[in-house]
Amino acid sequence: MYNHILIATDGSELSERAVQHGLALARLCGAKVTALKIAPHYPRSYYEGGMTQGPDEVHRIEAEWRAESQKVVDKIVALGAQQQVAVTPAVEQSDFVAEAILQVAEREHCDLVVMASHGYRGLKRLLLGSETQHVLTHAKIPVLVLR
Repeated sequence: MYNHILIATDGSELSERAVQHGLALARLCGAKVTALKIAPHYPRSYYEGGMTQGPDEVHRIEAEWRAESQKVVDKIVALGAQQQVAVTPAVEQSDFVAEAILQVAEREHCDLVVMASHGYRGLKRLLLGSETQHVLTHAKIPVLVLR
């Protein structure tokens, strides 16, 4: 049914459930998996009087965020190995999470995206946005959302 599943995670407990479901589905289908975590860029301040970090400090912080993201996907690789599922780790750096998920899915020729939704409603959703909703709206392949 599926040959290549992209499991997108933010490292949260809810995402861990999506990882478990995605790996189980991959095992049932005999699919390979790409485990993806998006690391943000360091926010820049462009207004007068804003506190900014020097370039070296920004690079250090971003490298730390990438390393933490790598730990998250490496854990999924280990879980996949326990379940006899081939998992390739992927860390992308982007401020546009949903767009990065869609780009990786297309680049890696995935035929399913598995991700979690925190299920924010009302004002919280308006303020925090919904990466899952964006992926659902713009994906050209099926998306399995777990809550």
